[in-house]
Amino acid sequence: MDRDRFRPGPLADVARVPADDRWDLVFVRDLRHPPEKVWAALTEPDRLAQWAPFLASRDLGTLGEATLSTVDGDDTFPQPATVLRAEPPTLLEYTWGDGLLRWELSPSATGTRLTLRHTVDKPELAPMMAAGWHLCLDVAGHLLDGDPVGPIRGAESTNFGWDELRAAYAERLDDEPPAR
Repeated sequence: MDRDRFRPGPLADVARVPADDRWDLVFVRDLRHPPEKVWAALTEPDRLAQWAPFLASRDLGTLGEATLSTVDGDDTFPQPATVLRAEPPTLLEYTWGDGLLRWELSPSATGTRLTLRHTVDKPELAPMMAAGWHLCLDVAGHLLDGDPVGPIRGAESTNFGWDELRAAYAERLDDEPPAR
């Protein structure tokens, strides 16, 4: 796809739920590919580099320590990560700095239903995270379709609708105030 013509797709299903003393952003997306293909995009460093907000120091499909380096333009910010669960092709869970990401993949009639649970410290971070993951997973969808866009990360994401997505997700998440 011509990168200049890239536009974000429709909003995903989202929720913000209490998780102990933190919050989970629950982000649900359908992809037109089987779980095995989606799993590869979630775990293989070369594939992650084409869509994720970070670069991975190793394949995330096995348990253990890793480094995930957030990318913003020419700058990278390494953070420790630990793969806690890797059950191909259905469940991947790892820490990323202070966060926890849990990717659940289930077969669907059209491919894969992906559910991401991203634990955040404050409920007001959920719309920002949702906007970022929305763009990343749109880019991943194009990659899986064989029509790569290239990664959209950091400050560059504002050129591709991040502000509008953040506002739309904030409205959607605020329709049902978080309960404690």
